[in-house]
Amino acid sequence: MNAEAILKSKGHEVVTITPEDTVREAAQVLDQRRIGAAVVTDSAGKVCGVLSERDVARQVARQGADALQILVGTCMTCDVITAKPDDTIDTLLSCMTNRRIRHLPVMDRDVLVGVISIGDVVKRKIAETEAEADAMKAYISAG
Repeated sequence: MNAEAILKSKGHEVVTITPEDTVREAAQVLDQRRIGAAVVTDSAGKVCGVLSERDVARQVARQGADALQILVGTCMTCDVITAKPDDTIDTLLSCMTNRRIRHLPVMDRDVLVGVISIGDVVKRKIAETEAEADAMKAYISAG
């Protein structure tokens, strides 16, 4: 199981926003789409950041209601960690755990092909572990 397999089952749709959007507009997108983060792309469609609920909460904590008027480009996470389609579940899980991130844009060369969340990875890891346990039980009982 790898990132591409996860995207095949969950879909390749990516919700994007721009650096020129306000935090309010971005928060509305996150709320309407029921997601925890959006990929920030420039006018050429190049990934330039990620804005998460955590980023929004930090800005509100620091600036109060005024944070809703600032631009996404001033508070997004710019150092975007990405995954490749052939990254394994264990690689994805390790990256997300070590970097303390919950969303990974998946890039095929320089093209954004999807986003994987920690929930996507954990769900697949559990399924993989259960399948291995079932196979082991079948092997043992066949004796």
